[in-house]
Amino acid sequence: MELTWHGHSTWHVTVGDTELLIDPFFDNPKTDLEPSDVETPDYVLLTHGHADHISHAGEFSDATLVATPELVSYCEDEFGFEDAVGGMGMNLGGTVECGDAYVTMHRADHTNGIMTEYDVDAGMPTGFVISDTKPTQIADEESTTFYDAGDTALMTEMRDVIGPYLEPDAAAVPIGDHFTMGPQQAAIAVDWLDVDYALPQHYDTFPPIEQDPADFEREVEATGSDAEVQVLEADEPFELES
Repeated sequence: MELTWHGHSTWHVTVGDTELLIDPFFDNPKTDLEPSDVETPDYVLLTHGHADHISHAGEFSDATLVATPELVSYCEDEFGFEDAVGGMGMNLGGTVECGDAYVTMHRADHTNGIMTEYDVDAGMPTGFVISDTKPTQIADEESTTFYDAGDTALMTEMRDVIGPYLEPDAAAVPIGDHFTMGPQQAAIAVDWLDVDYALPQHYDTFPPIEQDPADFEREVEATGSDAEVQVLEADEPFELES
């Protein structure tokens, strides 16, 4: 599995021959790419409907959309998406097969209103657990799994459900504070998830979320976690192995 961070919360995930793009937003200072520089993926995954997560979704409307039914409906009207997983989106707790990937949707503790002329309820904000094998209660040491926590506060489901049962190898967690977890709570999330790699996201895009990722590294170390913090350079691929 190959992970490429394009700054903020935008990820390109390759699983086998399947390309997934999460929360396309290229107006951030970490990337030099424009949406037109990125080939249309097979799937676009949207964690929630805030502008810094969906602003460039319409540039990839030929892809299959993966999001809550409420957000799918909005994106069909606003961006011209015609194809969604299952024809209607998916919802919390569900797993869908997306080419060579299995995508499980989990909730995030955040908000999800879309502020337009008519305020839109985009459903529950989410995170995604992406694996190259279907999740089961039987541990599979050969599988590779990536958890994008989305925009979230610390929540005990990370400790009680996502970590022990979905078993991610790497987790992308927001560290920007103000709108999401900051370094301290993000480090606790990493410890609870029991991952091998911790990938900071959602920081340095706007003044309120400016952070030194070294603070996050120190907080992870302070929890006693064995996770390796990988502060990725934008647009540079990272190979994730089980």
